[in-house]
Amino acid sequence: MNKMRKSPLQITKEEFRTAGYQLIDAIADFIDTIDERTVTKGESPKQLQNILGSSSLPENGSPAAELLSKATELLFNHSLLNGHPKFFGYITSSAAPIAALADLLAASVNPNVGAQILSPMATEIEKQTIRWLAEFIGVSPDYGGILVSGGNMANFTGFLAGRTAKAPKTIKEEGISGSSSKMLVYCSRATHTWVEKAAVLFGLGSAAIRWIQTDPANRMDNEILSQTIDSDLVAGHQPIMVIGTAGDVSTGVIDDLRAIASICKKYDLWFHIDGAYGIPAAVIPRMKYLFEGMQEADSIALDPHKWLYSPLEAGCTLVKNSRHLHDTFSSHPEYYNFESAEEDPVLNYYEYGLQNSRGFRALKVWLILQQVGRTGYIEMIAQDIKLSEFMFDLAVIHTELEAVSQNLSICTLRYVPAGWGDDTALPDYLNELNKALLDQLQQGGEVFLSNAIVNGKYCLRACIVNFRTSKKDIEESIEIIVREGRKMDRQMRRS
Repeated sequence: MNKMRKSPLQITKEEFRTAGYQLIDAIADFIDTIDERTVTKGESPKQLQNILGSSSLPENGSPAAELLSKATELLFNHSLLNGHPKFFGYITSSAAPIAALADLLAASVNPNVGAQILSPMATEIEKQTIRWLAEFIGVSPDYGGILVSGGNMANFTGFLAGRTAKAPKTIKEEGISGSSSKMLVYCSRATHTWVEKAAVLFGLGSAAIRWIQTDPANRMDNEILSQTIDSDLVAGHQPIMVIGTAGDVSTGVIDDLRAIASICKKYDLWFHIDGAYGIPAAVIPRMKYLFEGMQEADSIALDPHKWLYSPLEAGCTLVKNSRHLHDTFSSHPEYYNFESAEEDPVLNYYEYGLQNSRGFRALKVWLILQQVGRTGYIEMIAQDIKLSEFMFDLAVIHTELEAVSQNLSICTLRYVPAGWGDDTALPDYLNELNKALLDQLQQGGEVFLSNAIVNGKYCLRACIVNFRTSKKDIEESIEIIVREGRKMDRQMRRS
């Protein structure tokens, strides 16, 4: 006799199997034919609203299989496909198929990876995943850490740990008002906007950021950094943190991390690295020298959903001494019963980050790392970099393209009409042309790029973090850019 409570959500084993098989078959066909689809249909919000309909909340339920079939059609046919081999926009990688299955498995068990007692095996898998990620990029496996939603949260977590470590010891009780001097953080002008959010949200204020200008290679100018810290100390301020970037989002440039580490050691500052995009490239033997000094970082942000090919969401914060996470985030309300025996201590992840209730993000990353292994990642990441270099080289030799920059797997270029020559009479026209061209390319669906401003030039930006992309895709993308560039130039000159 089945004693399970009868519920509108419950479906039978047979119904689940049938609906599940149909969904898996549809996903398998989608993955197998993704290169035959357009990257996006460029549909407007109004068009999508018309497709979705405007009915009220249903009064009564519908069969699960029917709903899944409808949702499958909506998503497969009306989404931007970042798994497409010609998707190069922003930094969202093609997602590993095994990870889609991992998310299904994780949701089926539904552990709350906030406390060990609520997620015994999931907690251990996350701990192992953190250790593997530290080993992967080349820092000590003794680094502690936590998986979070993405780059902003990974950087926020490291930022808060650094602020707590370097602020007055009364910060938890008195807040930043307990500091007798203004706390300051330092980063290059190329740093991602997360740092401004962090300064505002966590009480320092945007004026606490010292934006250090970059050198000709677009790296933070460390001589100016040292001078600025000295000036602030003389003024009675309290420098607490320097943020280095390992792969800035516009051009992929990596700061001189070794020099920043030395500066942080000299002034006793927290050294945080934003490696959300670029730091996985440290696994490539010929690239290791670019990341020298990262082993000295107090905290590092990296995103498996960027260049480790995990589905969203999967960010990670690594901290050299995990005690700093505990000191920052731990609290013990009376309604928590999550203590452990001293002889067998447990890790409760709610004490390492901002969330209490946490999904099982680690499973998909853990499985991908095992399916691919270090050698598989070296192969894929190196190929992404080679394809970016190939795109840059094609732009160099093309008479209607200007190759602007290439670092890691990011290439920037712009369309320059034939016969433009050295004419500088209309310097803004090329920027306007390439902006209009980008808008057209993003709506057209054949290839998807984003933009970057490099030395005042509005550029098309291709970031290749895509295990499906081939040389043929790069060659075809160059042809599309030139073809659409010619059309846009003619259209703008007529108007």
